Amino acid sequence: MSGLEERLEAVRCGIADAARDAGREPGEITTIVVTKFHPESLIRELASLGVRDIGENRHQEAQAKARALADLDLRWHFVGQLQSKKARQVRAYASVIHSIDRESLVDALRSEDEEVDGFIQVNLTTDPNRGGVAPDELEPMVERVLATPGIRLLGLMAVAPLDESARVAFARTRALAERVRSLAPAATSLSMGMSHDYRDAILEGATHLRIGTAITGKRPA
Repeated sequence: MSGLEERLEAVRCGIADAARDAGREPGEITTIVVTKFHPESLIRELASLGVRDIGENRHQEAQAKARALADLDLRWHFVGQLQSKKARQVRAYASVIHSIDRESLVDALRSEDEEVDGFIQVNLTTDPNRGGVAPDELEPMVERVLATPGIRLLGLMAVAPLDESARVAFARTRALAERVRSLAPAATSLSMGMSHDYRDAILEGATHLRIGTAITGKRPA
């Protein structure tokens, strides 16, 4: 096997083990391979290994890759901070946007014609400059998304803070998700967990993992 195939298989086994320990089925969990800075050739190799969900967090790079790889059956996830002025361009190629975090972005994603799947990003830190909605502002944001045509709310997205146990942070996210479901019963998904903490995320109910280096290897210089 190639190095990429070995890493992918190792992560798939890790996900299956964590799902089993959580009393869940691995098939409930979507693994998004984040390919920031990696070449299109790596994504083609991933596709040949059965990967269909690809994540990017820089618009220009994502847009170029989506165009170049249009012949592949890929589902593009935008997982980075998104400028409102770029929202319409991103939704042209992305099936899922994981970083909805302010009213101006919600308004920019409005569409009467097409629907995009979206996660509301919640800020688990006390730093207001970090991406995400503050927990005490979560319900108004949910209501804003639900009232906006063109966005199908899937649930919450979160990044575990570096100064806190990932398991504790994801447990907090899971509790916040219960508040979301009181307003949007269909919003049952949780986008959380990366290369170093996906096991903790699965144990706390993650449905979408955003995994980069554990699968792709180190980013090119």
